[in-house]
Amino acid sequence: MNRSNVHLLDLPDEILLLILKNLNNINVLYFLLDINNRRLNNLARENIFSNILKFDSIDNISIIDRFCNDILPRIRHNVKCFVFDAVFMERILLVTDYPNLTKLTICHFQQEIASNYFTNESSLRSIFQEQITNLTLINNDKNEYAASLYTENVYVPILDQLLNLKCFSLKLFHSFEQYDKTALLLRRRNRVIDGTNVQHDILDYMPQLRSFTFYICTYVDPVALPYKSSSEDIQQTLTNIGLQHVSSMVNYVTCFVNFVYGVRAACSIFSLPFEFDHLRDLGNNFPNIVFSYVTYLVIEDTIPFEHEFFMRIAQSFPLLKHLCIWNRESQQLNGLVTFSSDNYQSHSIIEYPHLTILDVTFSHIDYVEQFLNETKTLVPCLTEFKFSLVDVLTAVTKDFTREETRRNCAKRQGLFEHIRKYVEQLLNGYINIPPIMQNIDEYICSSKFSELIGIQSTLDLVQTVIVHK
Repeated sequence: MNRSNVHLLDLPDEILLLILKNLNNINVLYFLLDINNRRLNNLARENIFSNILKFDSIDNISIIDRFCNDILPRIRHNVKCFVFDAVFMERILLVTDYPNLTKLTICHFQQEIASNYFTNESSLRSIFQEQITNLTLINNDKNEYAASLYTENVYVPILDQLLNLKCFSLKLFHSFEQYDKTALLLRRRNRVIDGTNVQHDILDYMPQLRSFTFYICTYVDPVALPYKSSSEDIQQTLTNIGLQHVSSMVNYVTCFVNFVYGVRAACSIFSLPFEFDHLRDLGNNFPNIVFSYVTYLVIEDTIPFEHEFFMRIAQSFPLLKHLCIWNRESQQLNGLVTFSSDNYQSHSIIEYPHLTILDVTFSHIDYVEQFLNETKTLVPCLTEFKFSLVDVLTAVTKDFTREETRRNCAKRQGLFEHIRKYVEQLLNGYINIPPIMQNIDEYICSSKFSELIGIQSTLDLVQTVIVHK
C-alpha cells in the first residue's frame, strides 16, 4: 500500500475504534451517525459510544435539539450514564425512557432543582427514586450564606427520598457548616474531622457503602489540635478504620477575625486518587503524590515558598490552570539576588504549561518575581495576572523593559483589565480618544491621558482604580 495514499477508511475497524474512543461520544454520534458511509455509521452504533453521554461541555443548542429529536430515542436502551448542565436535565430525561440509566452527574446544580424534581410529585420521580443509584451534584454557587439553605432543601431530602442511591457525590465551593444535619462532614468547627468521625458519622450509618470518595478540610484554632498532632497522626486514624487509599495534610494559614489577623490550622483528609478539580490551603508540606485532576489550586503558608516548592507544584499538578498564592513572607534566597543580576540563575527553570490565571494579590513581591522571571519560571499560556499594586509589577518588570520578564508578560491581556474597565467608563462621553491611540493600554500609560484627567501619574490612576474596586 502506498503510504502517501492512505486514508482514514483504509484502516481496519479495530484501529478506527481506537481512534474514535479518544473522541467525546457526543461528537461521534452527532457527526457519524447516519453519515453516508456504512462502515462509520455502524461503528458509531457501537454500545461504547452511547453508554456514557457527556453534554456538560455542549453549548450549541442545535446539537441538543438533534439528540433529543432524533438520536436519543434510537439509542435509549444503551444509555447508562448522563452528564449534563441542569438547564438541559428535564428536556433530555423526558424525551424518552432509558431503561438502563442508573448514573447522573448534574452540573451547575441549584436548590430549585431538588424541590422541582426530587419529590413524589415530580415528572422525573420514577427516574430519581427507582432508577438512579449513582448521583453526582456539582454546585458552583459560591455564596456561603446559601449553604444552610442547600442543606435543608437539597442534601438532606436527597438522602431521605432517593433510597436506591448507592453512590452520592457532592462537589461544592463554599464552606459547609451544617455538619449535624447531614452525613457529609464538611463543617468548620473547633475539632479535626478524622477517621474516628468518618467511622461514627458516616460508615456506621451506611453498612452497604462500598466506595467513599471524599475531600474534607476543617479549620481549627491551633490550640485545639492535640499535642504534636500531624498529618501522619490524622492519616493513621483513617487507616485504623480500614481506609487504605487515603492521605492527609495539616497546614497553618492566616485568618482575619474581628479586624485582627491570626493563624488557624487547615486539616485536610482525602481519598486517593484525588478526584476533585479544586484544592485549597496547600502548604509547604504536602504528600508526594500526583493530583491529576486539579486545575484550581490555592497555596498558603506562614513560612516562605521557595523555588523547590514551586518545582514540586509543577510536578504534582500537571494540569494546573488557576493558581492563587497567599504568602506575605519573603523568599530567603530570592531576597539576596532579586534584581541584583538578571543573569544570575541558581535553579533549574520551572514550566507550568497550562497555567492561564495567576493571582498574587495577597503575596510578597518575591512571588511576582518567581513567576514573571523566565530564568525561574515559564508560563507560556498565562493570560490573566491578578495583583494588588502596580508598583510591584513595574518594579519587577522595570516598567516592562526588563528582558527576563518580557516573555511571561507577552500575553498580558489581563494585566490592565481592571484598569481598562474603569478607564473606559471614565472616558465614556467625557474624553475623545485620539484616533492614533488604537490601544487603550497605550493611551492609559501616555502622559496626554494623565494631563486630561488631572493626575500626576498612571500609578495614581491605578491606585484609584484599586480603591474603587
